[in-house]
Amino acid sequence: MPSSVWSGSISFGLVSVPVKLTTATRSRDVSFNQLEEGSGARIRYKRVSEATGEEVPYEKIVKGYEIRKGNYVVIEPDELKAFAPTATHTIEIEDFVDLADIDPLFFEQPYYVIPDKNAAKPYRLLVEAMTGLQKVAIGRIVIRSKEHLVAIRPVDGVLCVETMRYADEVVDAGSLEGVPGDDVAVNDRELQMARQLIEALSGEFEPEKYHDEYREQLMDLIERKAAGEEILAEPATEAPAKVLDLMAALEASLAKAGSGASGNGDAGAEPAPAKRAPAKKQSVGSKKATPTKKAAAAKKSTRSRRSA
Repeated sequence: MPSSVWSGSISFGLVSVPVKLTTATRSRDVSFNQLEEGSGARIRYKRVSEATGEEVPYEKIVKGYEIRKGNYVVIEPDELKAFAPTATHTIEIEDFVDLADIDPLFFEQPYYVIPDKNAAKPYRLLVEAMTGLQKVAIGRIVIRSKEHLVAIRPVDGVLCVETMRYADEVVDAGSLEGVPGDDVAVNDRELQMARQLIEALSGEFEPEKYHDEYREQLMDLIERKAAGEEILAEPATEAPAKVLDLMAALEASLAKAGSGASGNGDAGAEPAPAKRAPAKKQSVGSKKATPTKKAAAAKKSTRSRRSA
């Protein structure tokens, strides 16, 4: 079970529910260390002064905010403490809102909320009431000396706290340049075909069928090299760019979707551009199929069955 990152209580009205927060996600990214070629020794970085070129001890380092290029305002630790939020260990619910009213852009990091052993009933009461009303609670929490805006929502019978971005941290889509608007006309035929293609590719969201193919290939490479296998990498090849007009791309995409559903469609249909990513690097030296190839085959089979 993941370790607790915060403990306190959720308070709404006069009801207080003692809880603790645990991480709801985990990173599976593959990370590397920098090594010296030949010796394999780790590379370490030092804090060096730009003025003297000498290493600066940690106790001699202060915090500064750059107001102009090369011009800083130094902030003392005591000055920072004066503005530090008070760790109250309470999430005070300020509002209940509809989940549909919150754009996913506002969500940051999810945490599961686990009740204290003596708070099972008020916890369950809150879960069922929010689920029935389809409401999300908005409040604030202090984690690691920083105050966060949070949304509390029920997920499969468990409360989930999502730290949120503030409004001024989300870029207004209206400020973007180059986004087509009403000046770009879409005719009825194109819209109809686009809708048909979306319907043909629609289905239930099954998160377990999606895999990080890059990570699977990378871990397979690492395991094979660790086992002493010699790897001969083939040069990367990219498919030539195809120039098709919009209608031709839609027609080809619909034909491909139809052939996937029936199993005997027009095999010669031209696929839509950018439908697939450029060809990935393939490592040779082992005839054994990698987990990535098996996952890809299973995913293709699943999509075919779903479209049927």
